Amino acid sequence: MALIPYADEDPQDDRVRTLVARLPEPHINLFAMLANAPALAGPTLRLGEAILTRSDLDPALRELVILHCARLTGTEYEWVQHEAIARLIGVGEEQIGAVDRGEIGEGPFDRRAALALQLVGQLLPGGTPEPELVAQVASELGRAELIEVLIVAGYYAMLGGVMRAVQLDVDSVLEKGMIDRDRLTGDGA
Repeated sequence: MALIPYADEDPQDDRVRTLVARLPEPHINLFAMLANAPALAGPTLRLGEAILTRSDLDPALRELVILHCARLTGTEYEWVQHEAIARLIGVGEEQIGAVDRGEIGEGPFDRRAALALQLVGQLLPGGTPEPELVAQVASELGRAELIEVLIVAGYYAMLGGVMRAVQLDVDSVLEKGMIDRDRLTGDGA
């Protein structure tokens, strides 16, 4: 049970009620929790939508990065959601399992993925990635995708902190019908 009420269960003011009314149905727990902070919920969710639907990152690489963030931060909610999304868009069990075990070397990953995962692994414990690794990732992915990997890692680390602090109850975006495979892979409008 979450430590504080979800906004759709106990809206505290008119701004929260207005935001909850605009949330897509059915409400997933993350959206309903973020709605408790109406000034920041919209911008936070819009960034997440941009990451999931407009990023230049290959969708499989994006999901591997998110899964690695979830693993490194111990965020079960993120892992459950994005493990399902990763499978939906075609990430293989071997890669998902390797991330889950922390085996992010080249094994089942191509060079691009291995480097991106190493970068996230150096960044998220609160560290500064080695300059040589940053240069390798920039060379392999390009500047735009390097920065996107860093933004994705930072965003999901931030969300993970919120999820863990309030002990967000795990629900399923797939079971609630909130996932559009075509939008997540760039095949939709």
